[in-house]
Amino acid sequence: MSRQQRRPWIVGVSGASGTPFAASVLRGLLAAGEDVDLVVSRASRLTLLDETGIAFRDAHRREDLGTWLARGADGKPDTFAVRDAELDRVRHWAAGDLAAGPSSGSYPAKGMLIVPASTACVAGVALGLSKDLLQRAASVTLKERRTLVVAVRETPLSGATLKQMVALDEAGAVVLPASPAFYAGATHIQDLVDFVAGRVLDAAGVPHRLYRRWEGELGAGARESSPGAP
Repeated sequence: MSRQQRRPWIVGVSGASGTPFAASVLRGLLAAGEDVDLVVSRASRLTLLDETGIAFRDAHRREDLGTWLARGADGKPDTFAVRDAELDRVRHWAAGDLAAGPSSGSYPAKGMLIVPASTACVAGVALGLSKDLLQRAASVTLKERRTLVVAVRETPLSGATLKQMVALDEAGAVVLPASPAFYAGATHIQDLVDFVAGRVLDAAGVPHRLYRRWEGELGAGARESSPGAP
């Protein structure tokens, strides 16, 4: 695909706990045939190392990304198949590169998904600080009136953060707390992670099959999660 034709989703990963959410969103985007521009903050690299044992290194980012995306939410390696063709559609930008493509409104992008979003990230985007590429790309997404989904992962929430979330909503962002539901018949931690990731993709209008949707039938989720259910 030529540079003129490529129009990616920007995925920002902040330092909040919840790196499996980011991995699930990335897998969902790639499965849907979308191109991705990835911005991994410095703080998120520490979180990724803590939660998964994976070091995201600039010199080995393709290899490390493949290892990360293949890992299940339960920590098991090689849970998911990750193809080279999918990794080819991911472009990584360093968080400190404020001259990167996503820092400009003229850079073609469909929108941005911040998964997970820390409260520091929420504050930075709400206040327009643009202290790194993740925050700058989010500010650009808002000013260009593109889709911005902010998957907040924190509890409890302070009054200041709640006000900043309202400010993001008023600016046009979708504020989406990383809050899994149980009606889809979850039987595994991956199901809960995929529910949140699926809701992020729903907000972006990206098709997926990450969770069972509500269809108005009471008890369907319980039946599907029961041993021996068809």
